[in-house]
Amino acid sequence: MTPDLWPPLSVIRHAFETGAAVPDDASPPGMATVAMPGSSPGTGAEPVAAAAASDLLLPLTDLARRREAVAQRAFPARWAPGRLVSVVHEGRLLGVLLDRRIHGELWQGWMAAGEADWASAFDVLLEPEDEPFEPMFGVIQAWNVLTLEPSPQLCARVQGEVSATRLAAIRAVHDEWAAHASLAIAPEPGRIALRSVGGVFSVLSGTPLGPQDPRADYQALYRDAGLRLGAALARPQGDASASSPSSSSSRAQPQSRPEDGWWGSIRRWFGAEGWARPAFAVLALFVVIQNIGVLGGRDASEEDEVRFRAVPAAPAPTRADLVVRWKSGIRMDEADRLLQSISADVVGGPGGEGAWRLRVPEPVDALAVLAASPLVESAGPVTGQRP
Repeated sequence: MTPDLWPPLSVIRHAFETGAAVPDDASPPGMATVAMPGSSPGTGAEPVAAAAASDLLLPLTDLARRREAVAQRAFPARWAPGRLVSVVHEGRLLGVLLDRRIHGELWQGWMAAGEADWASAFDVLLEPEDEPFEPMFGVIQAWNVLTLEPSPQLCARVQGEVSATRLAAIRAVHDEWAAHASLAIAPEPGRIALRSVGGVFSVLSGTPLGPQDPRADYQALYRDAGLRLGAALARPQGDASASSPSSSSSRAQPQSRPEDGWWGSIRRWFGAEGWARPAFAVLALFVVIQNIGVLGGRDASEEDEVRFRAVPAAPAPTRADLVVRWKSGIRMDEADRLLQSISADVVGGPGGEGAWRLRVPEPVDALAVLAASPLVESAGPVTGQRP
């Protein structure tokens, strides 16, 4: 029996037919505006007294908090890989996660939506560590590739930004979709769970589509929206002879697979556009923890350079390895901040007695910081190496 997915497909289809409004924060005090995703002002949105909607107060409060966090973050307008942008097209507000610049001002990315119930195995749900981001665009459709470029008619705004690790994971899911990967997961509409991608990442996604799956019609709606957006941008502005949506499909194609196979994919996931962030070494700690079982049976010296660090744009400075043991009960965010302060890469662990191996650019200074930290049980150079 197929479960009822929310919102109903009829509501989503109606939203595409009538247009979607930009979220309005001007609701009167004491009132809560309840609207399905994509509803326009006065069409499908009814004011409900807050006192009579106590069961909605918590999600509405959380929604307001998350949108306020986006407003406070005040993302600059510049487009960059990993940025989540909203664009206005045909009266609808659409979300796009930017992947890479193809040439000139032309960008490739994926459609972003908000209907988590309808997610498939090739959709990636953003998680709390990805905040702040606009909640309407928390599901990245790695199967729905599109191209676009900054232009006044799009009224584009940056609504969030994912980390280097998250963007690499989404690229990996896209590669699975492009390769028509067969996943050993039963089709189960409405089910969301963590799954492994390429033995490197863990992502939150849905399940593969099955026979007569209602999500196929849902995907057709969004695929058509992406094609229409690409077609509108492909036409010269003011051209009345509208070409069919399918004419833009040549602009939105899966990325070609690298010639050097799986390792080429890894390098592209992390190093597209030569993009690397200073905080990437800290984010690698999450990759290690999520994949302890994967790391156990592999040669760390062979894989660490690719897994935990972006491909450098310039020759990397000389670095040294240290071993650190954390005190019991420390929080992950505390460890992250400490590692970020010394620009440490996590290249292995946990090993014997919970030891982690770090790679640092300034071993003497890094050892001093670690030794002085109340989070660290012990720290020192790798045996046989002088700091």
